[in-house]
Amino acid sequence: MNKNIDEEHSADVIVIGGGPAGAATAFWLAMRGVSVIVVEKKQFPRDKTCGDGLTPRAVVELEAMGLQSMLDTQQKYHGLRAVAYGRSYELPWPNLPDYPNYGYVVRRSVLDQAVLDRAASVGATVLYHHEAIEATLAGGHIQSLRVKDIETDEASTLTAKAYVLAEGSNARIARSLGARRNVAKPLGLAIRGYFETDRSDEHWIESHLDLRDENGATIPGYGWIFPAGDGTANVGFGLLSNSARWRKMNTTHALERFLQQTQDAWHFPADRSAREATGGKLQMGLSIEPRSGPNFLMVGDATASINPFNGEGISYGYETGRMAANAITQSLGTGDPRPIAGFTTALQTRYAGYYAVGTLFVKAISNPLLMSSGVWLAMRSKATMTPVVAIMANLMPGSAPDRIEQIYRLTQRLREREAG
Repeated sequence: MNKNIDEEHSADVIVIGGGPAGAATAFWLAMRGVSVIVVEKKQFPRDKTCGDGLTPRAVVELEAMGLQSMLDTQQKYHGLRAVAYGRSYELPWPNLPDYPNYGYVVRRSVLDQAVLDRAASVGATVLYHHEAIEATLAGGHIQSLRVKDIETDEASTLTAKAYVLAEGSNARIARSLGARRNVAKPLGLAIRGYFETDRSDEHWIESHLDLRDENGATIPGYGWIFPAGDGTANVGFGLLSNSARWRKMNTTHALERFLQQTQDAWHFPADRSAREATGGKLQMGLSIEPRSGPNFLMVGDATASINPFNGEGISYGYETGRMAANAITQSLGTGDPRPIAGFTTALQTRYAGYYAVGTLFVKAISNPLLMSSGVWLAMRSKATMTPVVAIMANLMPGSAPDRIEQIYRLTQRLREREAG
């Protein structure tokens, strides 16, 4: 529901942003009887630059929020088809106790509306077309939030016991609170468009791992084709790097080359170009700090929770949203501010080890020689490529330390194969 801002000026929690992280936070809070207002700048449904692919990590969160009926109407897929150096392997998602072995392709205009509607259905108040313009601080606490109705240009003040910053990568309020990105950590670039294909009903998403630039050099990234089930596929190009040499790459031209490379196999129209595609930056690896304060915390892209191995962000938006709701519920219920103030540590505990390895991975593939040799070695057999894909999607069994150990063991095996 979209209430007028004059009807309600305060709540237990105010969430800035209604994307994956903000909507998930609002849902889990409202489900527990916590009053919550979501301040969303856009009018939904709205488009969003994204690959639209939901991995099992995202699916388990959506199913937990009661959105299986929405997913049932979307394109289901079984796993990833990896393509490189003339080889192609269909790699099913692993069978794990905590995750399903399937995913979906869902346009963000559909997905984000469904999750935010779900949050509203359990009691969250959603203020569409409202922009958070200023936070008033006192002693490190947010005292109030100034919000503007974009349609009328009228401003009002909202107050809450706790505030969640889910603004995405352009986090205006977060920056005003001192949040800054560690420029030494990876920054991704991505671009995507929708293209007609008669293979739209396929049950595998496809990733090409041996892309080249205009000079023939190996690119530290990948191209994707995600069949959408509606006569189109989401086709995109992602660059994962922390090397300055790649940051000025023309991603539109890179997508054009990828389309030409895959046009015959996927039957994309010859007259379609990438000029209509949209792109953006991907802040990855928990590269933004601080992520919490005495009565506020940051989730999703606002805290750079994107996986540096593959550029996936939706599932981590949902996960950090649920974590935030847990911390806030505990804090409000006990009167103890430490669960909110300590949210930075909670994120570190859950993700930092895996993301640290991902950051090293990105650094390695920024070197074209390491990128090409690593992909070539991994693609020598399906048996080798299967655990690589599981690592990149963060779908490994065991505890966090066990998963990190699996990555190092696989890396060592690849090095031994290269030496042999």
